[in-house]
Amino acid sequence: QLYNVLKGQMSIVGPRPERPKIVDELIKEIPYYSHRLQVKPGITGWAQINKGYDRSMDDVYTKIKNDLYYIENRSLFLDIKILLLTVWTMIMGRGQ
Repeated sequence: QLYNVLKGQMSIVGPRPERPKIVDELIKEIPYYSHRLQVKPGITGWAQINKGYDRSMDDVYTKIKNDLYYIENRSLFLDIKILLLTVWTMIMGRGQ
């Protein structure tokens, strides 16, 4: 993934990428899902800090809400906060 960041295909912070088949399904099912595609996918993001892996459609909706929050409020400060929280999550072993 770091290689993809260096190539400019991904960013360090942003919504996690989804498989194309799943994206097509989610665009049909979830209003505003396509807004998530406005930014480059990232290695870590607001949704990963605030929500674990998707286990149900409710988890998917929560993740999308977090991703849209990030897109609407993205800034250098928020990116730094996400990076610090990512490191903290890894140190504390809370990542899933």
